[in-house]
Amino acid sequence: MPKKGAVARRSIAEGKTDAPKAKNEDYDRGSVWVEPTTVTVKPPEQLVLTDKELDQEHTRVLTAKDPMAPKNIIHFIFKDRVYKLAASVEQMAVHFDMEGNLMHRDSEDGKRIVQEMEAHRLAAERAAELENMNIHDAGSGEAAPAETKKLRNQFNYSERASQTFNNPLRERPTITEPPPSMGFNLQVAQWEIFDAYVEDIERQKLAKERTGQQQAKKPAVGTAEKEEEEEGQKEVAREADIVHSNAMSKSLKIMERMVNQNTWDEIAQDYRYWDDQSDSFKEGEGTLLPLWKFWTEKVRRKHVTALCWNPEYHDLFAVGYGSYDFMKQGAGVICCFSLKNPSHPEYSFTTETGVMCLDFHSQHSSLLAVGCYDGTVMIFDIRNKLNKPIFQSTVKTGKHTDPVWQVCWQEEDLAKNLNFFSISSDGRVTLWTMSKNELQYTDVMELKLTGIANSGTEEASEETSLVGLAGGSCFDFHSTSEHLFIVGTEEGKIHKCSKAYNSQYLDTYNGHYMSVYAVKWNKFHQRVFLSASADWTVKLWDHSQKTPLMSFDLGNAVGDVCWSPYSSSVFAAVTNDGKVHVFDLAENKHEPMCDQKVVRKSKLTHVTFNPNQPLLLVGDDRGGVLCLKLSPNLRKTEEIRAKEKLALAAAAGGGDIRK
Repeated sequence: MPKKGAVARRSIAEGKTDAPKAKNEDYDRGSVWVEPTTVTVKPPEQLVLTDKELDQEHTRVLTAKDPMAPKNIIHFIFKDRVYKLAASVEQMAVHFDMEGNLMHRDSEDGKRIVQEMEAHRLAAERAAELENMNIHDAGSGEAAPAETKKLRNQFNYSERASQTFNNPLRERPTITEPPPSMGFNLQVAQWEIFDAYVEDIERQKLAKERTGQQQAKKPAVGTAEKEEEEEGQKEVAREADIVHSNAMSKSLKIMERMVNQNTWDEIAQDYRYWDDQSDSFKEGEGTLLPLWKFWTEKVRRKHVTALCWNPEYHDLFAVGYGSYDFMKQGAGVICCFSLKNPSHPEYSFTTETGVMCLDFHSQHSSLLAVGCYDGTVMIFDIRNKLNKPIFQSTVKTGKHTDPVWQVCWQEEDLAKNLNFFSISSDGRVTLWTMSKNELQYTDVMELKLTGIANSGTEEASEETSLVGLAGGSCFDFHSTSEHLFIVGTEEGKIHKCSKAYNSQYLDTYNGHYMSVYAVKWNKFHQRVFLSASADWTVKLWDHSQKTPLMSFDLGNAVGDVCWSPYSSSVFAAVTNDGKVHVFDLAENKHEPMCDQKVVRKSKLTHVTFNPNQPLLLVGDDRGGVLCLKLSPNLRKTEEIRAKEKLALAAAAGGGDIRK
């Protein structure tokens, strides 16, 4: 017969609810296990998804970057005078920060505290041992030694500041009498203001008359001293006037540069960061990116006749303006522009005749040698605010009789005097030396015609007096052999000359049929030089051979040619059709890597490379100077080529291993 509890449990499990059995409900709850039920609560806005959609995985990537951190913070760098994008932005977000006194055991402070605790523990053990020894000696009948030093109670400690006695402060009031004051009021009319101005003008006239009488009483002084005194007075007055002071002009110049940089921000960004990414896909080709165009109203209808970078400040360059047209000659202008302010020249000077050439001194970067159309050579100091040269050649000091086509500074002589060379159409190569008061000249070479120079001395002098000298158009001095230089002439001849032998040429190169406009030595390869001529060709020469190594026909008259400062195989040339031709002989010996037209209706006259940056300056016959940036394929060096070859070799080796 089953027990009553078993029957009750079975009845509950089967779902039977008899009234008599409900009396034992409390008993059954304690003895029967009821399975818990799970109730799923869904919010009313929850989406209803299918099993397929529920099984689909959605990948979420967690990064350490702060989504609320700014990404375009711009800082103004006072050192470089430019705005720069912040390279790194703080991505850490602090949710909880609490200062504590816990230190790691391996840190320096933790090690120091552990050592102190160990020292205290050893000291306590030693003191306990001494106390035990004293107790043992007292028990044995021996007298314990008296304590000589009183130990400090570590629990009876007070701050030192609480032991300092503060002296009471004394107050000493003072009473002064107030300044006298009075009330004043007045009604001002227009005639009263007029009368006050008239009185002020009469007062100024009297003051001028008194100063004039005082100066008349003083003894007469020299003109130079008067000018210096007047300049000093003007300088003092300028400094007293804050608006027209030097500090104000400097601040305004910086502000003008900042405004211009913001105006041409896209060009500034291209100048700093642009690189043509398509060069990685184009082999043997490159491009030129136009940046700024430098022009001013003073040079309207003038030709760019000279370009020269400053050797110390690589953002500063000088431009000479004149005219290559014999019938349209006028005054000349010299402008010094900076890449930091393309809108206006930093310095400007004027000359009576057109400027044909100029050159900065390599050590004294403020000295600028200038050659003019009338044969005058002069030296300007761009730090000098006066619009006049510090040295100038005259008829008495042997100035040229024809236009000066090129000037070039040289190293100082034994007496530490500065000197430079000039070449002119009158057939003279002249050395000019700066003395204390004037320019002293020495004719280094007289360019005789080729047939006359090879004949006898007497016959040569007679024919020279009848025919004249060969017109020199350009020259260039060797970088290592100081005595050696080459000269290009209007007859198309190129002569190799020496300072030591001024009676004859060392060698003559016949390759051009019209005027030679430029000759340039290669500073990396000491025997090679370039020549550009109006016969549409650029020729590459070895000075030990009389025939050109290579000849490049550019399809138009070549105005100028220039070697690059970073590679021995890259040079650039400009032509009258407005094109810039950039060659890299290490990549292509027959065609230019870049043949780009940069001006529409102008003739390009001159070209020059920046000594540090991948920039190219070109000038035209309308007074404009254009700054161009070279793409990566046009500025490759031997180191870059070696790295590319190693990378290609490594890639080829890796491909063989994978095969």
